[in-house]
Order: sequence, then C-alpha cells, then structure tokens
Amino acid sequence: MISVVTPVFNEEKSLTELYQRIKATLVGKKWEIIFVNDGSTDNSGKIIKELAEKDLNIKLVSFRTNQGKSQALMAGFAGTKGEIIITIDADLQDQPEEIEKLLAKLNEGYDLVSGWKRKRFDPWPNVVFSQFFNLILRKLTKVNLHDVNCGFKIYRREVIGKLNLYGDLYRFIPVLAAKSGFKVTEIEVTHGSRRFGKSKYKFTKFFFGSFDLLTVLFLINFKNKPLQFFGTIGSLLFGSGTLISLYLTFLRLRGQSIGRRPLLILGILLIIVGIQLFTFGFLAELIVNQEKREERSQKQ
Repeated sequence: MISVVTPVFNEEKSLTELYQRIKATLVGKKWEIIFVNDGSTDNSGKIIKELAEKDLNIKLVSFRTNQGKSQALMAGFAGTKGEIIITIDADLQDQPEEIEKLLAKLNEGYDLVSGWKRKRFDPWPNVVFSQFFNLILRKLTKVNLHDVNCGFKIYRREVIGKLNLYGDLYRFIPVLAAKSGFKVTEIEVTHGSRRFGKSKYKFTKFFFGSFDLLTVLFLINFKNKPLQFFGTIGSLLFGSGTLISLYLTFLRLRGQSIGRRPLLILGILLIIVGIQLFTFGFLAELIVNQEKREERSQKQ
C-alpha cells in the first residue's frame, strides 16, 4: 500500500483537485490519503469530510487549533498503513503526477527521496533565504541535498518509525534520516505557482530556523553522547574559574585585598556553572544509556 500524507491549513480551493489528481496517479495500486486538517479556519475540514464519505481510501485527522507542520506530519504518519509513505503539500505547487518519478527513484535502493525544486515560483526573498539556508545546512551536516525543506518526499516505513518531529524539525527530515543510517537522495520535481490562497511561509521562519538548526546539529553529534558536549563546556568553565581562583588566592597570600574584585565573583560563577553543566551531562548520559538498555530488552 502507498500512503499519502497531506497537511492542510486553509487550502479549501485546492483539495478536491489534489484528491482527483492523486487518485488518477495511483490508479491500479492500493493506496490511501491521510489529510491532516491543522486547525483550518476555512471549509477545508468540511470538504475533506465530504470526500472521505465518498471514498473509503481517504482518512481525516483534525486538530482544533493550528499545531504546526511537524505535529501534522507525525499525526499523519501515525495513521498510515502503507509500506511506502508520500508527503505532499495541499497547495498544488507540487505535481501529484510526479509521484511515479519518486517511486522509481526509491526503487533504486533508497530509503528516502526528497524533491528538489530547482526552479521555484515563490517570492524572491523566500527563494534567496532558502538557498542560503540549504547551503549552510549542506556545509554543516555534510548531507548533500539542495532542497531539504521540500514538502514532496517519499519514504520507506522504517524511516518514519525513527522520526520524532516537533517544532520546525520537519524542515530537516532528510538530514535526520541520513544521520540515522538511511540512504537519502533527491530528484528534481516541477514546482508550480500558487493558484489558490496565500503562502504560509514568513521571514520569521528563516530566523527561527537557525535555532532549529542548532537543535539538529546537537542531535546529530551528541544525541548518544551528551556528556561529551556538556562535559567539555563544563570542564572549560570549571577550569577557567579554578585558574581565576588560584590567581586571586596568590594575590591574597601576598596581602592584597580581593573581596571587592569582580574577578572573584566571575571565578566563583564559572566554577558553579561548570559543575552544573558537567552534572547535567552526566545525568543525560545516564538517561541515554537507560533508553538503550530498554531498547535492547524490547528487541530480545
């Protein structure tokens, strides 16, 4: 079975056509479409419900309020039955007819194939910031994809089983999958101009995306060894505070007053924060090891 997951937020005018085009593309195959109504304030939920009443291959998952794309995707993934999962946005800028192209690429031995919108029909600031963001991402993660955030993707079921999306981490799905050992690639897809509604992307998403990038880099490099991250920083701070304290102790032994020196407060603060970070890393390491033991026991 092929499962198509489509997050929806105020896309009432495109839904019927999207459904018809996906259905025509998957004719002859066993398929399902999971529409996730992410708190739409228009008639999107009503339209999807009407489509589901006519076609049992359609499922509707609804949020009362807008939860964001990560939560919408996770809810959609949880409702899938297929061994192959496709995600596609509801705005019709991606072409459902190209699902066959993604399927063919997946069958070459990949676990995840992401679309690459080489030519985009979005406002030029969005295009420029997206290209810059993808460039930085390629350099920092060594995952050589040009359009990580493309919503048009195809996955094997094993991949979505490893995903735990929150915030804006949906932007980094191919990176997270690649760092989990899955074979990831991309293929060019056609991108059309928006015919209905308004774009949901704003400049602030690119700004806050930098914080999500830090989260991804931490998960990639230190998810299974948090003590290395927190312990290293904590040790540096503790060592700096200790050196400052030794210096002030030397001055005190020479008869100089140190009680009113800001350097004394800094030294004490560095030692305390260093101990706290090291302790935090040690506790995180214990939690990670406990989770690993539980996973091994479940497999046995």
